[in-house]
Amino acid sequence: MQIRDLPYSDPGDPDVRSGPRFLYWLGRNQLTGQLKSLSWGLMHQCAIAGLPLVVGLAVQAVIDGSRRGLAQAGALILVLGILIAVGDTMLHRTAVTNWITAAARVQQLLARKTAELGSALTRRVAAGEVVAVSTGDVEKIGWFVEALSRFAAAATALVLICVGLVLYLPSLGVLVAIAMPVLALTVLPLLPRATRRADIQREKAGKATELASDTVAGLRVLRGIGGEELFLGRYRRASQEVREAAVGSARMWALISAIQVFLPGVLLISLVWYGAALARDGRIDVGQLVTVYSAATLMLFPLRHFEEIAMAYSFSRPSAQRAVRVLSLERSTRPSTIDAMVPEGDLYDPVTGLFAARGQFTAVVCGDPDEAGRLAERLGGHAEAETGAETAPGTGPDVGKDPAAGAGTTTDDGKRTAPAPLPSVLLGGVPLDELPLDSARTAVLVQDKDPVLLSGTLRELLDVPSSGAVSPGDALDAAQCGDVLDALAQASLDTGGDPMRTRITERGRSLSGGQRQRLALARSLVTDPEALVLDEPTSAVDSHTEARVAAGIRRLRRGRTTVAFASSPLLLDLADRVVLVHGGTVVAAGAHRDLLRDEPLYRAVVTRETDDDIAASAAQDELVGADASPSAEAIEEFEERA
Repeated sequence: MQIRDLPYSDPGDPDVRSGPRFLYWLGRNQLTGQLKSLSWGLMHQCAIAGLPLVVGLAVQAVIDGSRRGLAQAGALILVLGILIAVGDTMLHRTAVTNWITAAARVQQLLARKTAELGSALTRRVAAGEVVAVSTGDVEKIGWFVEALSRFAAAATALVLICVGLVLYLPSLGVLVAIAMPVLALTVLPLLPRATRRADIQREKAGKATELASDTVAGLRVLRGIGGEELFLGRYRRASQEVREAAVGSARMWALISAIQVFLPGVLLISLVWYGAALARDGRIDVGQLVTVYSAATLMLFPLRHFEEIAMAYSFSRPSAQRAVRVLSLERSTRPSTIDAMVPEGDLYDPVTGLFAARGQFTAVVCGDPDEAGRLAERLGGHAEAETGAETAPGTGPDVGKDPAAGAGTTTDDGKRTAPAPLPSVLLGGVPLDELPLDSARTAVLVQDKDPVLLSGTLRELLDVPSSGAVSPGDALDAAQCGDVLDALAQASLDTGGDPMRTRITERGRSLSGGQRQRLALARSLVTDPEALVLDEPTSAVDSHTEARVAAGIRRLRRGRTTVAFASSPLLLDLADRVVLVHGGTVVAAGAHRDLLRDEPLYRAVVTRETDDDIAASAAQDELVGADASPSAEAIEEFEERA
């Protein structure tokens, strides 16, 4: 795989059982690149290892006065120099290619998982952790993959050099061969502690990143309540904890580096002292001493790759573990068993009993906004998957969820298992969870209450996969975006006043909340899905605009299934059918005005009545009878309740 061939047509199916298994899977998929890097690394290391022998021959030729031997040694040094240059260049090229392609593979896997889970991702994994995985962690993982082949080449070169020295000069070669494994393995007892400190540093850095991300996202709210200093103090403390953890980790690596400098120095001193004694006694030649000493000196360079691979692994392992936590999330426990198709028909949720007839505009009223959001996600086939894996007590996917999701079971050893998966939402009798992801997304589109606008021009924003039946102009008109178009035209500097060519800033920050909401609604209307689910589509606009937007949705979606979660009487009055959901179950359904008259709970949600208002209304209904006048006791009781 070359950089020019990126992105991958298919990044593969990763092994997400653990961080080390994921690293192994990643390295195995980079096998061709690893072998190339290993080959060039061996050429580079072996060429370097050949220099001491040639230098020794040159020294001996000078001592013997052999011009021919000196010339041959010079020619060999030239050849080795060329091999070293070519090998080092190609090793760097292939190693960096391995780094970039491995990082790109991980990024594609993360992007694919993000697209698969949608908005459910940030409810199951903190947004800061996702940011940390897709930025810094990807680089750490790529570093380990890149360093692996260079370490393998260095280790192979060390073995070859030790064997060669033993065969060349056993009296000194044995000393070097015994010392090298000791030098390479001396720091092993320190690696677990260094790894733990690196893990702590990465964990604290991830929490600090998450805190910074949350603070930036809520900066406007923090300024409104005067909480900037509070959160700034929290981030300062978090950053100091990261600094202290980084210093502790750096101390361990400094100790490891010091050991790997001190012990080779002791080896070289011992080698020179013992070799000089042998040369003085005439048991070895001066050239042989120079050869062995030069070889031992150059062996310190590949030894440093042992430190690098240990450091790369200690940093990449927690990064890989975080990547695994994201990549192991599943959209559903039920695999796709139905061929790609876009079903048509009624939308039905067997869990709550919510029924939205095909071609009708159905409004859903929930007293709990969180319950409305969860139900909207379920209608889109985005319900969170339950894995059924054993978890520690008090943790796991079933903790903190809606009681309707199931309570799970407890095993004899105190561990909890996730509850059975909930029944899937049906569209035309077809379970959405069993459809391929693309088909499910095409059939049902869910717009969150806080939709995100990507940066780009307005034309690019509305250039989304669609049926083609709804034009961008019709969608903008239905969403009442006339004032938004005027604002974009005035903000346009180099597009000739064309709002469709005006760039929208990141997340639409240059627009008001109502403008962003209406542009997002227009984008959803352009797609023209079989079923459209809108969560509070008019919560950020005034009442006059809200009435026109509701009428535009009804007009443009005529003949298509539309479900809107709302509590505004203006929108509810235009719906073909209104459904009241309470406690995770449909408790009433009908026309808005009928429910407003006959259902106290519905009236309380829509009119924002308090408990005191409900009690007073009930008392008044009790007082005013059809055939009798209220008694004095009834009037007194009503006054007390009121």
